[in-house]
Amino acid sequence: MEAQTSLLQTSALAIGYKTGKGKSKVIAGPLNLELHAGQLVCLLGPNGCGKSTLLRTISGLQQPLKGEIILDGAVLNKLKPAQVAKKISLVLTDKVSAGNLDVYSLISLGRYPYSGWLGILTEQDKHIIEQAIKATDTGAFIGRKMDSLSDGECQKVMLARAMAQDTPLIILDEPTAHLDLPSRIQLMRLLHQLAKETNKAILLSTHELDLALQVADQIWLMRNGGQLDAGLPEELVLNGAFQHAFEKDGIVFDAASGTFNIHYSGKRDIKVTGEGVAAFWTKKALVRNGFSISSATTHTLKSATTHTLKVSVSGEGPDTLWTVQKNNESATYTSLRGFLQAL
Repeated sequence: MEAQTSLLQTSALAIGYKTGKGKSKVIAGPLNLELHAGQLVCLLGPNGCGKSTLLRTISGLQQPLKGEIILDGAVLNKLKPAQVAKKISLVLTDKVSAGNLDVYSLISLGRYPYSGWLGILTEQDKHIIEQAIKATDTGAFIGRKMDSLSDGECQKVMLARAMAQDTPLIILDEPTAHLDLPSRIQLMRLLHQLAKETNKAILLSTHELDLALQVADQIWLMRNGGQLDAGLPEELVLNGAFQHAFEKDGIVFDAASGTFNIHYSGKRDIKVTGEGVAAFWTKKALVRNGFSISSATTHTLKSATTHTLKVSVSGEGPDTLWTVQKNNESATYTSLRGFLQAL
C-alpha cells in the first residue's frame, strides 16, 4: 500500500476545559493522531470519556489545552472561521429543527462558505448540490419540508448538506443516535461508501460497536482516564484493547464473534462440538441461559469427571440434531427448545 499524506494530524494534543483562575481539567492526552483522505474513522468509547470534546477540539469549536492540530498543512487555530468552513463540515447529534425549511434549501446551506451572506448560488454551486443529493440518495424527498421527514431521512439530509459544503473532512457526532436499526445500518454503510467514492475523510463518534467493526478503516478507541488506542479494528480486537475499554462486571467482549456477551454465574460449563449456523446459535442460546462454553481440549475432557456436560450439534435447518452426553448417558433432540429444557 502507498503511503498517504495526512489530512489532519495532532501533535501532543491535550483536550479538556478551563476550570477558572487559570486552571484547566485535562480529559485526554497527549494524543498523536492522523486522518487520511478516503478513510472512515470511528471514534468509540464509554460515555464521559471525552469523545465529543475531542470532536469539538478537532473541528475548531474548542481550543486545545496543549499541543497542535495541523489541518491540510496549516495550524488549525491560526485559520479564520471562513477558512475552516472550507476544510471541515460538521454534523452534530442534535435533532434537526429547521422549521418550515424545505430539503433542497437546507442542503443548499452547505454552500454558504462560498456564496456569502447573499446566498446566491452559481451554476457550479448547483452542480455540487446535485452531486450531494445523488451521493446521499436524498432526491426522493427533495421537495418536502424538513419537519415531515423521519429521523433517518433528516440525518441523510444533514449529511447531504455536509457533502454540499465540499470539504475534505466531514465530522459527525453520533449520527445514528436517533435512528432505528435498519436506518443505522444504512447510514453507516453510506458513510463507508462515501469515504471511498469521494476520497473524503470521515470521522464520526458512535456507540455502534458492531457496525464500526465492520465498516471502519480505523478506530480511535478512547478509555476513561484519557488513554486512546488507534488502529485497524482487527488490531484493537487482537491486542485486547476492545476488551479492556468496555469491560464491566458481567459483560465480556467475545473476540471470536466480535460481540458482547452477558455472562451469568451459577451453572456448569458445557462443551459444544459442531460447526455451522446451528452450532453458532446453540452457543448463543446456552450463554443466554447461563452456561459457560468450555474451551477444554478433547484430552482434558477425557480425563474430566463423568459429570462433564457435552452437546454435539449436527445438521442444518430443520434437520438439526442436538445430542447431549450427561452422566454417561446420551440423548438426542430435534429442537433447540427441547434440548435446552432437558439441561
